[in-house]
Amino acid sequence: MFLKNIYLSYFRNYIQEEVNFHSNKIIILGNNAQGKSNLLEAIELLSTLKSHRTSREQDFVYKDRVYGQIKANISRNFADYDLGIMLPFKGRRELTLNYEKLSRNLDFLGIVNTVLFSSLDIDLVRGSPEYRRNWVDNLLVQLEPIYSYIIKQYLQVLKQRNALLKSFKTRGIMTFSSLSKSEELELQLWDDKLVETGCRVMRRRGRVLSKIEPLAKLWHNQISNKTEKLQIIYLPNVEYKENEIEDIQNRIREEINHKRNAEISSGNTLVGPHRDDIDFMINQATAKNYGSQGQQRTLVLSLKLGELQLIEQVVGETPLLLLDDVMAELDLKRQQQLLDSLGNRFQTFITTTHLNYFDNKLLQQAQIIEVEKGKVII
Repeated sequence: MFLKNIYLSYFRNYIQEEVNFHSNKIIILGNNAQGKSNLLEAIELLSTLKSHRTSREQDFVYKDRVYGQIKANISRNFADYDLGIMLPFKGRRELTLNYEKLSRNLDFLGIVNTVLFSSLDIDLVRGSPEYRRNWVDNLLVQLEPIYSYIIKQYLQVLKQRNALLKSFKTRGIMTFSSLSKSEELELQLWDDKLVETGCRVMRRRGRVLSKIEPLAKLWHNQISNKTEKLQIIYLPNVEYKENEIEDIQNRIREEINHKRNAEISSGNTLVGPHRDDIDFMINQATAKNYGSQGQQRTLVLSLKLGELQLIEQVVGETPLLLLDDVMAELDLKRQQQLLDSLGNRFQTFITTTHLNYFDNKLLQQAQIIEVEKGKVII
């Protein structure tokens, strides 16, 4: 796939800017806080309808404006698509596909595929379990757009069940035996929904991690010169042996029954994929605790290259690669390995403060765009 152009109107620090892309390598040059990352964020939103930088809609809109807007034209193997996102300061987004308004996010997702590698991605290793859950969920949305509905449904069930548990605690109910018959039935209803929706999430997470692990392993083996062995271990909140619906649902239900009183007394759901984690191991040691900074960066780089390969295999087209300020994070050897691995197959957008990170051959091939105070200079 190839991003032909993008138009930003009152998005972040851009007032009105249009950029046409004509190369497979685009270098976005500029000092810090000029708008380089904002441009990549707009492309990320076209892909996943989410940003890795914020969950607040207001952050996207320029100063005191009522709404911001992103428009783009993407070329895929068999068709071109015109995409639009209207981002209001307050209210609901409006999505358009080929100038037609869409009523469902699902109809927008899957048209643009991206892999983002940013300086913040070291948190994949060092950060909280939530960061790793978001990573695998965003990958799943790209591979199976229906997953956006599945995870949303689970989170809605979780919210409702937590509200019910909190209401018990507020009323001084601390054990399951203290519930009335109607309260038991209401809790059972949300138990059933949690079991059903949680199973869907866990099965897909386990499946996609089993697919990306061998790809990331190969990259990691190559980048580390065969000195390090990578493992990706899914740590579901509820352990199960077989990736079968009945087995997983039974295990979730057993764990809910086991923690019934603890959930009621705490007023929170303690069982389910919202408490999952992923362990990255290097030479059988947990990378978070024992990996050096260089090893952790190699790990993240391997994951991102694995993502590229997996999306291409599943979707049948090369995704866009967004490299946001990562050249300064990688040593010269890893920079060259990354660029060599990509070749010219992926349309790649690279933000940087300096051109001296790149060799002359790449600079001659690349389209260089300079950004200054939300203005694009070509």
